[in-house]
Amino acid sequence: MTRGVGGHSPANVTHHLKGTNFPASRADLEKQAKDNGAEEDVLEVIRNMPDEQYEDMAGVMKGIGEAE
Repeated sequence: MTRGVGGHSPANVTHHLKGTNFPASRADLEKQAKDNGAEEDVLEVIRNMPDEQYEDMAGVMKGIGEAE
């Protein structure tokens, strides 16, 4: 996985999730990322996250780690 703010790094994924209202499903996260202009590589990381309800950004970060 690429590190830093480019590619599908956790920082880049969370950048595209600004404005997310929690709790949020994986589908909610994907929609928010699309609305924020995320590219396909970011959307793919979100699609590979566990299909569960995320209570906060810390949970999202854990889900990103599991998607790797």
